[in-house]
Amino acid sequence: MPHSTDADLLTQSYDYSLPDELIARYPADPPDSAKLLVFDRQSDTVTHTHFRELLRFLPEGCAVFLNDTRVIKARLFGHKASGGKVELLLNKTLDAERYSVMIRGKVRVGTTLLFDNDLHAEVLSLNEDGTRIVRFLYMGTPLHFEKLVTLLDEIGHIPLPPYMQREDTEADAISYQTLFAKHAGAVAAPTASLHFTPELLQLLRERHDTYTLTLHVGAGTFKPVEVDHIDRHPMHSEYFHIPSDAAKVLRSEKKVLAIGTTVTRTIEYFARTDKGEGECDLFLHPKNPPMRVDHLLTNFHLPKSTLLMLVSAFIGRERALALYEEAIRKRYRFYSYGDAMLIL
Repeated sequence: MPHSTDADLLTQSYDYSLPDELIARYPADPPDSAKLLVFDRQSDTVTHTHFRELLRFLPEGCAVFLNDTRVIKARLFGHKASGGKVELLLNKTLDAERYSVMIRGKVRVGTTLLFDNDLHAEVLSLNEDGTRIVRFLYMGTPLHFEKLVTLLDEIGHIPLPPYMQREDTEADAISYQTLFAKHAGAVAAPTASLHFTPELLQLLRERHDTYTLTLHVGAGTFKPVEVDHIDRHPMHSEYFHIPSDAAKVLRSEKKVLAIGTTVTRTIEYFARTDKGEGECDLFLHPKNPPMRVDHLLTNFHLPKSTLLMLVSAFIGRERALALYEEAIRKRYRFYSYGDAMLIL
């Protein structure tokens, strides 16, 4: 395990400079033509290849875990009943009738927001972290999640990350969704999985035991660390579920490859709690390294983000930043639609 230092607890220690042109605003076409940086910790070697070559590098006998959450069209444009435009981003379900959201536009408790197809939202409370609690109504009746998702599919927009600096298109409804997306609830994609083509995914399943779990990625995944010391960062929580067959493997000695940071956090939360369902708020960093995940496939993440800190938990902060610098020199594309890194 990489040696950690006091500098590992400083948020500023995870900063780096990225040329704007290396932010991927559109996916690779085809998805598996994306670049792949392979870092082997045992030999301390780096290989530059492409995602379509992924299976050449995977250790024999490792179990592969995927996140089968489905991204919902969580972004809505509307206006207040009193006038004035608003933009709403659904973050997560709190209970049968209450939802955590982010709202662009001034609102107060009691404000009613109007959207297409007779969808309304009533603001119930304002939280100090900037989120708002609302309930959605259709024809005056509070909406449960299943009905709300149906309406969102008709009038909502794919919630592309802000750094893409563009509106979503019809193509994003396909490309910002994994091939195995099943359970609706995420507002951000588990992006390491976006590189798979049907053919490559089929080969993966033929050569490795694959398992799915669910973690509904929330908007908090993009929230920057705003405190000076990372151990004071209030980590967001996200709903997760691990099926019994997957839990059985995780309790065994079998080597594990996590496809993405969301899978990693879920598995590591399970390793610490033995809980198969609930709210995951685990923050992995060099002072809190992984206990169960052996190998990680992930994308390249934002400076000073909890995701970069998670990568650093596997290989050390200095090595992670050095690999990021090498990826920048090699003109890798960064963030959600960008290229990938495999840590062995």
